[in-house]
Order: sequence, then C-alpha cells, then structure tokens
Amino acid sequence: MEIILLEKVSSLGNLGDVVRVKDGYARNYLIPKKIARRATKNAIKEFEDKRIELEQIQLDKFNTAMDISTKLSGFQLLIHQKSSVDGRLFGSVTNSDVSEHLKKSGFDINKSQINLSVEHIKTIGEFSAKIKLHPDVVSEITILVSKENS
Repeated sequence: MEIILLEKVSSLGNLGDVVRVKDGYARNYLIPKKIARRATKNAIKEFEDKRIELEQIQLDKFNTAMDISTKLSGFQLLIHQKSSVDGRLFGSVTNSDVSEHLKKSGFDINKSQINLSVEHIKTIGEFSAKIKLHPDVVSEITILVSKENS
C-alpha cells in the first residue's frame, strides 16, 4: 500500500514522503495513529494544501523534544530497590519502573521511549539509558540503583 507520511518516521522517511509499506502495517499502525494517510490523488492534494501547517507542528514537536532533552542532560535518576547483601535485586528495574520514576520527577516519558543499556537492571549500581524523545532527538540519563533502607 502506498502512503503519505504525515510526520517523520525513522525507518520510513520524512514528512510528505510517499512510501510503499505492507498493508497490515499501514492499516493497523500508521493510519490509526495518524502518522500516515493512503496516497490517493485527493489525499496528496490535501496534504500539499496543509503541508506548511504540518511542518510547523513537526517543528513544534522537535523544539519541545529539544527542551526536554536539555533538562534531561546530566540528569541522574535515583531508584531504591530491595536487595540482598551481595547487591542483587529482588526483582529487577525495567523500562516501566524508569518511566514511573521519571514521571515522579516531572518528565512525561513513555516506557517505549526508554532504551536501557542492559535488558533488565538486576544489581545495585550505575547504569545508563537512552531516551528517544523524537526521531532526531535522543537524550541519555544515568540511573543509580541503591539498596532500599528497611
């Protein structure tokens, strides 16, 4: 299926590109999330009429992501977890846990935007995580996992 991208998608292309994707990917993901539209003659004409408005929206999203990235640069997230005496955690710290703690710190970051340096954090220590705020903006934070005082 041919579609018009309504925003930048890192694996497909930029705003306004007409690309061919599998039907299921377009119908089940791109079109419902309003990331793309079917590339019909009318849709292409409508897109060209709204292109400046859509580019401004993308620029605003980029600027917002850059502001958040500036606030996150050098940010250290402290997470307290129950652990054994040798430093192994009871359980693990996942993307969801990091997202929750970031929300408590005032950052609205979805768990799918977080990429931990390891799959799950299972020991006490210092770890890094990359946060994809926008296809062009990636920020890195430090996660400090410490023993919970009981």
